[in-house]
Amino acid sequence: MRNSKPVLLVEDDTIDAMTVQRAFRDLKIGNRLIHVQNGEEALDYLTEPHNEMPCVILLDLNMPKMNGTEFLEVVKENRTLKRIPVVVLTTSNEERDVTESFRRSVAGYIVKPVDYLKFVAAIQTIDLYWTLSELPSPCEADKRAERETATVP
Repeated sequence: MRNSKPVLLVEDDTIDAMTVQRAFRDLKIGNRLIHVQNGEEALDYLTEPHNEMPCVILLDLNMPKMNGTEFLEVVKENRTLKRIPVVVLTTSNEERDVTESFRRSVAGYIVKPVDYLKFVAAIQTIDLYWTLSELPSPCEADKRAERETATVP
């Protein structure tokens, strides 16, 4: 990734989380990977003032307590959190899940490959995309958000 901010992994499956960690290690991705197990834990992390905001969120959809779709509903309504790019990384290839995710403004949707080398290639693609992408600086994004929410007399 372009910056040194952490990546937030929202994944309830321990094996899948370990696979992401292994792929980060194998690809020498320097960003710290923060792992939480469901949407509630992710919101707790994101709303804790002392935690560093992630540069991207990798989100599973099928989780207990608060699933990925419910998490997206909350995050995309929050003025600050909605600017964090979210990439869905899930086993679901259901058209309704893809459609609902993009309706909630995800940056991407990737079905987890079963083969490890293909999984690494998917993580490498995510890393490359967010390394090459130009994003507004937080100050500029704040100014733009203020202009968008300002009321016209």
